[in-house]
Amino acid sequence: MRSLSRLLIYSLQPGLLGIGLGCMLFILTACAGQPLLDDVQASTQVFRPTGGGETLDIHYRIGRDAQVTIWLENAQGESHELRRDEPRNAATNPYTLRFDGTVPVTNDPTVQRRLLPSGDYTVVVQAKPVAGGPGVEERLPVTITDSDVPMPAIENLVVYPETISPNADAIDDVAEFTYRLPVTATVDIDISGPDGQAFALVTRSEEDAIEQHHVWDGKRPDDSPLPGGVYTYTISAEDQYGNVVQRQGPIILEDVGQPEATITEARIAPEQLMLGDTLTVTMRVKNTGDVPIRTYGPPSGFTYTTNEVFSSVADEQYAARAGGFWRVGLDWDANSGGGAKRYPFRWALSEQPPEEWTIPGEEDWLMPGEEVEVIGNVEVLQRETKMSFYVGLIQDGVGFRQDRTARTLVEVGF
Repeated sequence: MRSLSRLLIYSLQPGLLGIGLGCMLFILTACAGQPLLDDVQASTQVFRPTGGGETLDIHYRIGRDAQVTIWLENAQGESHELRRDEPRNAATNPYTLRFDGTVPVTNDPTVQRRLLPSGDYTVVVQAKPVAGGPGVEERLPVTITDSDVPMPAIENLVVYPETISPNADAIDDVAEFTYRLPVTATVDIDISGPDGQAFALVTRSEEDAIEQHHVWDGKRPDDSPLPGGVYTYTISAEDQYGNVVQRQGPIILEDVGQPEATITEARIAPEQLMLGDTLTVTMRVKNTGDVPIRTYGPPSGFTYTTNEVFSSVADEQYAARAGGFWRVGLDWDANSGGGAKRYPFRWALSEQPPEEWTIPGEEDWLMPGEEVEVIGNVEVLQRETKMSFYVGLIQDGVGFRQDRTARTLVEVGF
């Protein structure tokens, strides 16, 4: 019985094999019989873009694996490519290309995409079989209307200065981007570095048709510093129809760094004096950063009275300037007011007389790693029996970089 069963199995196998081969051949023949490209249709023959996000949908069916290229031709025979050699697998469901009316522009570096002008066009869908053999194409007539709209533009673009030194010295620390938009647009500003790294300064900002202004401080979006080098800015503007224009240019970073300084030592003496006597403060200050620190007077050795402030002495030439300048100062607890009245007695971070400053009579520079001794004098006319003095580091227009240091109680007799 087992022999008979085994014999039947062996005798049936060739038949089954033949049937299987026949089925496979049938399937392959059926697949090979499918048209390479079929059922090419457009959602409309007249396309009118209004800026509301509408699209002209081009549908097509692929019967065998193919590479598909789609383009538009105008009445003059000029072509505008939408897809090139896109791989498409055979499928029962149709593929769809959604066309918003815009095409890429390759012959103008300031225009990335533009809306096709009104006119009669032909949509061409071409398929080439992956397995080899002749390709096929289908053509559809399409008319585009009411698409002659004003293009966006980035007008009167000025990037100033083109070389910046982001080191908080108030000299060319930032770059300003100013331009004008003739139409409302969505704006992006990107910065790319010499290493190819890119980041966004402005992302998808809806801007009106007015004068525009942006500022870059030479840093990454997380406020971390960038190395020096030549960077490239790219400003792009896209209108509601999908027209995209852009402008590019170089921007250079140099002398990049962060200013830092510290009071390493301070002595306030004497701790007992009479009304009208002079209090002397001796301070040592070190530049602990990696960029020069700008400073100005009054110079070391200058004498105030407690009725004066830095902004009123020497014909007001030492009044606070824009951020970037550093000075060392002296204050006391009972000094009334805050803000500008804090640290009324200030001196330059320099041992040199003004005529020997980096810019004589104007400013001196404390170089990285340099340490100086600054001496200041104050004639005490304030009728307070006890005055609690302290010192600090001030960066004009920024704040107190070191505050209430070396507190000393001074007794005043009168």
